[in-house]
Amino acid sequence: MTSRPAEEQHLRDLARLRRVRDRIDREYAKPLDVEALARGANMSAGHLSRQFRQAYGESPYSYLMTRRIERAMALLRRGDLTVTEVCFAVGCSSLGTFSTRFTELVGVPPSIYRAQAAPATAEIPPCLAKQVTRPIRNREARASQPQLA
Repeated sequence: MTSRPAEEQHLRDLARLRRVRDRIDREYAKPLDVEALARGANMSAGHLSRQFRQAYGESPYSYLMTRRIERAMALLRRGDLTVTEVCFAVGCSSLGTFSTRFTELVGVPPSIYRAQAAPATAEIPPCLAKQVTRPIRNREARASQPQLA
């Protein structure tokens, strides 16, 4: 049986993890790293990473990249920005890393997604398009299915 102080500490840790996750959701386009997130939560980087993974099933960095890719997908669907502009708009500093992670999560490179997604989601309201085109986390995208429509 868990002691009351340990249970209370666990609940405080979960609240701090929610604040970290909310910060990532709000500030995804800013330069964030695990050390900065950990400092903001008064935790060590290692402890934050372990606790975040245990609570949410992925590392803080992976969660951040997923948020960035989700926003990039929305910007690419609009069709008025280049892939490079989208990369920097969502907070990525390396086009190569952005393209690699985008392909891992979405299943197609950003340039192909941009070409296919704009026509495929033109008639869908943006709030529904976001749900339908949500990226798959943790490298679950199948490379053999590059078609969006």
